[in-house]
Amino acid sequence: MAETKLTWGGAAARVAAAIALVLVTFNPAGLSYYHWATGSSDGFSALHAFVGAVLLSAWVLGVRASLASLGPLGLGLALLVCGTLVWLLAEWGWLDPTRPTVMAWVGLVIVGVILGVGLCWSLVRRRVTGQVDVDELPG
Repeated sequence: MAETKLTWGGAAARVAAAIALVLVTFNPAGLSYYHWATGSSDGFSALHAFVGAVLLSAWVLGVRASLASLGPLGLGLALLVCGTLVWLLAEWGWLDPTRPTVMAWVGLVIVGVILGVGLCWSLVRRRVTGQVDVDELPG
């Protein structure tokens, strides 16, 4: 089996892809799958359904891989770190929590970052501890 190595570029690509998935699905700017599919004057078409199926597949694969990699404790810790970072940035005046659009963008990016970290975490854990994550086969 070929050894899978995690590089900074590979990790950044995974996080960027996860953020892109989140923002393509929905974003406050109105340029998203959600807005395209629900705002079409021609109704819901086969193209809408196909793109939705592709996005849903990407979400299911990403969320399953991230949950398997991070686990409930890791997910909780990631949410804790991101939440306290937002709090810190708001306290320093870098974020305005009274502006819903700003906080929506921040929340969406956080979801993407956590999803992206989850996609990388098994590789990080293997590099740090030497332990490999495997799915259990029914037996």
